[in-house]
Amino acid sequence: MTLLPVRLVAGLVGLHWHTVKTIPACPTRRACLDWTSLPPIARLDADTAGTAIKDDMKHVSLHVLRQFSTIGLLVGTLFFAFSLTPSLLPRTFYTQGIISGLSFSAGYALGYAGHWLWAYLELPEPGPRAERTIKRVAAAICVVIAAFFLWRASEWQNTIRGLMEMGEVRGLQPVIAFIALLIFLVLLQLARLFRRTFRFFSRHLRRYIPHRVSNVIGLAVAAILFWSIIDGVIFTQALRIADNSYQQLDELMQDDLLPPGDPMATGSADSLISWEALGSRGRRYVTRGPSAEELSAFFGEAAPSPIRVYVGLNAAETPQARARLALEELIRVGGFERSVLLLATPTGRGWLDPNAQDTVEYLHRGDIATVTAQYSYLPSHLSLLVESAYGVESARALFQAIYDYWTTLPDESRPRLYLHGLSLGALNSDRSFDLYDIIDDPFDGALWSGPPYRSTTWDAVTRSRDPGSPAWLPTFRNGAVVRFMNQYQDLEEPDADWGSFRVAYLQYASDPVTFFEPQSLYREPEWMREPRAPDVSPDLRWYPIVTMLQLLADLSIGRAPPGYGHAIAASHYIDAWLSLTEPDDLTDAELHRIRAHFAFRHR
Repeated sequence: MTLLPVRLVAGLVGLHWHTVKTIPACPTRRACLDWTSLPPIARLDADTAGTAIKDDMKHVSLHVLRQFSTIGLLVGTLFFAFSLTPSLLPRTFYTQGIISGLSFSAGYALGYAGHWLWAYLELPEPGPRAERTIKRVAAAICVVIAAFFLWRASEWQNTIRGLMEMGEVRGLQPVIAFIALLIFLVLLQLARLFRRTFRFFSRHLRRYIPHRVSNVIGLAVAAILFWSIIDGVIFTQALRIADNSYQQLDELMQDDLLPPGDPMATGSADSLISWEALGSRGRRYVTRGPSAEELSAFFGEAAPSPIRVYVGLNAAETPQARARLALEELIRVGGFERSVLLLATPTGRGWLDPNAQDTVEYLHRGDIATVTAQYSYLPSHLSLLVESAYGVESARALFQAIYDYWTTLPDESRPRLYLHGLSLGALNSDRSFDLYDIIDDPFDGALWSGPPYRSTTWDAVTRSRDPGSPAWLPTFRNGAVVRFMNQYQDLEEPDADWGSFRVAYLQYASDPVTFFEPQSLYREPEWMREPRAPDVSPDLRWYPIVTMLQLLADLSIGRAPPGYGHAIAASHYIDAWLSLTEPDDLTDAELHRIRAHFAFRHR
């Protein structure tokens, strides 16, 4: 590359020198601009300079291509192209750029590793001239493939948006390509830095130990060093900063919320749990539910206020202490005197979906109590990563405290007990009890919505589903105990009786939290096979590595409107609670008004 400016300057200087020596003064400006008026020697040097520029441009392009693996570029381009095809959720241009950059990097690494293995085995390779031709052809193929798939990217994304009743988007292909290239170059430089580190240690160790042994040790030392920096410095510090930030947000007192004046409400002056100890999520939860006045006006008759007991993370030191505090508060406010008792497990930051909570309270005319306890400040995906055991411990402690007291009450006077959780809450709720602990006196049922792919019960039931039922909406043992529903089918099974102990899963086939599979790295998930779910794009195809990256991005930063993906709609919660809990004395007219109320509220 350094030859280009030198030869260019030399050619221009030679051209100027011969022109000055041999060209007479120009009588007119037009004559001076006439190329044919130049003396032969000047034209010769100008031609020589132009040829030199062309040769050097070829040299530069070949020099740039030599910096990359041809096989790596080809495989990387294929992965880049595959990443532009649809997955479960619509993507923004920056999300697509991240996926495409990671996919191209993974493909390049795979191609590079394959070429390295070929050379290591000393298999025949093309000569220098054939290699240059191959590189040029490969570069042209990569450009054509990338351009074609970029052109189709917007159309593919719009197929998903059409299924989810969203407006179309126009392509931002250059931005996607730029973000992907930037990510690839950053990862490439990190890989090269790792290689230099490995070679540094290997070269110095070679003075004392055999060559191959030094390579192995050098590789191990470089890996340990990089992992120590990533895990001990970047990852740990980032989590510490995130935890402190979310803790400060949780402790922040909202100006738009006031402590409840009702002494029987959690967070009031008479409550065992102070207003400050509820935390940000808890304060909003206990004050934003339907009141007795609202329910009475809605039904045209007196209705009680639903009971909401919430224990914040700062209310007590241990999960067991928070569970005892929750039980004492629930007894104080008369939670066990209601017809229905709901033990809800929140998501990572202590959030409970209002769509789930408000609908069940309307369906039971306020004659319901809900108890829950916070176990983390972090969002669900971070909490699952670093505090998964802590969430399970908290859920088990709360369940054991509530269930043990509930079993001491007479059967005819105690409330019906149900469990509920969304996303990480569903996972921890599922793990909160052991079947052998409740088999003598089981609670009434559970509704788990958007269950994560790591849910053991969900996974076991899905794998053991009845023949002929799809993985995205299984039928298990004819629906006698466990049933599944989505936005197209409810929990009713006309040909089967649902027993007294009921488990319901509310899930959407387009939800990556439920249907992400690490095994999609190397095999096609069963839910992608025919028949395809109505809310999943017919253009979705499985590609090794790429599909896993697409689903991982959908899981981490994907968004969908209510009724799709991981956003459960209120109307579907109504159907689920209605079948699971069978509210007493609810007329068809009242049910219709409840549906209309929540449909209007979420416009």
